[in-house]
Formats: sequence, structure tokens, C-alpha cells
Amino acid sequence: MGTQHRPDAACGHWVGTAGEFCAEAQGVRLYVIGRRCPLHTPAALRGRPEVPAGPGWPAHAWATPTPQAASALIDERAVASGKRRSTQEGYRAAQAAEAGRRAGR
Repeated sequence: MGTQHRPDAACGHWVGTAGEFCAEAQGVRLYVIGRRCPLHTPAALRGRPEVPAGPGWPAHAWATPTPQAASALIDERAVASGKRRSTQEGYRAAQAAEAGRRAGR
């Protein structure tokens, strides 16, 4: 999007005192609320400086686990309780650990 000039890229801010849209076409950027010129950006309307453009969110900012990572967490808990479909050795070891925990009550 950026500040490129397009015929349909006019500022969509409603100027109530004039009873019309701003319609400025220079420096228009796309925001969640629509296209806005530098005078009518959300920051400008609040009297704040514009946030400088940056590289975006870092890759680790997304906290949503992948299905594989989520299943690994569930598998670790299931192995500890002895309920996971696993190798025979792993299953028996988890069962023994769980039986030992129960016997210690």
C-alpha cells in the first residue's frame, strides 16, 4: 500500500464541519479504519507523533503453538501417566513410575 498515489486512494476521513470527506490524495496510507492522509491518521487525530515504519513483528512474537509442539507437550504428560501409545519399554517404565507414585501415598 504505502504512500503511492492511486485514483481511489483518497483520504476517507469525514470532516463534519465541512460536511464532506477530506479527499486528500497525497501521502495517503491504509489503516484499519480506512485510507487516511497525514493530517487524519489515528495518531494525528490524537495529537501523537506517527510511529516510524519498522520491520514488523519479530518471528517469535507469535505465541500460538504449532500442532506438533502442542502434541509433544500432551505426549510428555501422557508418558508420565503411562497412558501414551508408545514403545513397550517406554510404556512399562511409565507404568512403573506411576505405580511407584501411587504406592507412596
